[in-house]
Amino acid sequence: MSGTGLNRGEIDSLDSLAALFGPVQEASRRKEVTTLPPVYQEMVRASPFCVLATTGPDGMDASPRGDAPGFVAVVDEQTLHLPERRGNNRIDSLRNILHDPRVAMLFLIPGRGETLRINGRATVLAGPAVLAPYAVSGRLPTCVVEVRVEAAFFQCARAIQRSRLWAPVSPEALAHLPSAGEMLAALTEGALGGPAYDAELPARQQATLY
Repeated sequence: MSGTGLNRGEIDSLDSLAALFGPVQEASRRKEVTTLPPVYQEMVRASPFCVLATTGPDGMDASPRGDAPGFVAVVDEQTLHLPERRGNNRIDSLRNILHDPRVAMLFLIPGRGETLRINGRATVLAGPAVLAPYAVSGRLPTCVVEVRVEAAFFQCARAIQRSRLWAPVSPEALAHLPSAGEMLAALTEGALGGPAYDAELPARQQATLY
């Protein structure tokens, strides 16, 4: 809440913040490492989805990335390759990386409570020899984001448990949400989107996955 005269209890110092929480547990400290040990490599290879966070001159970006499990390749214990597939061509993440190479990644595995967090520095590569191993159905990625790992640690399962993220959801529970076509129509005052957009979207997405 906000407003004149309301005491919001704003925290404005590290000491005040630390006073809200207890000490960091030993397990939480020791699970963070500067490379990818085999147990963390297994999680990367099992994950079909991650979020790539970047920052740039126009602000921050958190972009969903997904493909078959292992779509982010473990090159070695210090290096990951994330192929850049077809999308909306906004390239927010890539533009940010050129400005500031610092990135963060969050890997999720369906059915698994623990997630994997990786911080590092990224480079955008587009050489033919780099792209070739990541072709799908004869289609090369546009480029590859190479991430040099600086920190890696697994996150406990509490957030997934509280959200019940992997619990089955009935179609009825989602029926009230606006469709992609409805959102686009609302944001463009009807110039784009609408029922025709929704009707054509599944086929268009399938035809342009790679």
